[in-house]
Amino acid sequence: MDWEWAVEFLKGMIKPAAALAVVAVAVALSYFQKLGLEAEMAYSIFRAFLQLSIIGFVLQFIFNQKNALWILLAYLFMVSVAGYTAGQRAKHVPRGKYVAGVSILVGTAITMFMLVSLRVFPFTPRYIIPVAGMMVGNAMTVTGVTMKKLRDDIKIQMSLVETALALGATPRQATLHQVKRSLVIALSPVLDNAKTVGLISLPGAMTGLIMGGASPLEAIQLQIVVMNMLIGASTISSIMSTYLCWPSFFTKAYQLETKVFSLD
Repeated sequence: MDWEWAVEFLKGMIKPAAALAVVAVAVALSYFQKLGLEAEMAYSIFRAFLQLSIIGFVLQFIFNQKNALWILLAYLFMVSVAGYTAGQRAKHVPRGKYVAGVSILVGTAITMFMLVSLRVFPFTPRYIIPVAGMMVGNAMTVTGVTMKKLRDDIKIQMSLVETALALGATPRQATLHQVKRSLVIALSPVLDNAKTVGLISLPGAMTGLIMGGASPLEAIQLQIVVMNMLIGASTISSIMSTYLCWPSFFTKAYQLETKVFSLD
């Protein structure tokens, strides 16, 4: 059996292992400050190492395949994990994991389809999987915040919503203010990041290209595409989540489903 790949992998891990010195400093500071985070720090680093190592081998395998089915499987796996995580954030939203998963799937799939159709990226694993990962990750965060904030705001302002419903408003009209507020709050970090990109810090995609030997001009071209797709996917996913939440928030008679808002 050829173990050359394992030898190369172990050689490449020398620098990551050396970087553990920084974590050691953090652990020492946590100990002397009595923060009690030493075990969690060690566990987090070990888990990150294990997860990244496994995904590295998986991606290496997928990149060597010609079948597009592997791209779709990897993409659906990322969406499933993201939907579960976002649903956990909005745990009081009924069917929250389903709502988050479908919202993330729709937002990222539409964005990806447009990018491939416009020939911004070729439909190959080396491009699609990293790009999909960035979009899914951002859509996960935005969707989770949107769902949680929408439910919390409606709970706080139940009397206003019920009054609007009593006056003949539809659920959409009665919760328009809460929907707008939840979307603005959820999308603000994405927009702020786009406004300050390159001024405060260099984004990961751009940094990776530059460190990999690409020219800064090539790196910024890709980063502009990345920022555009993140805004598009996050916006579509968050708006979709508000539409999918409504059936759980209201009865068929257009009344608030009080049991949804009675949980803390």
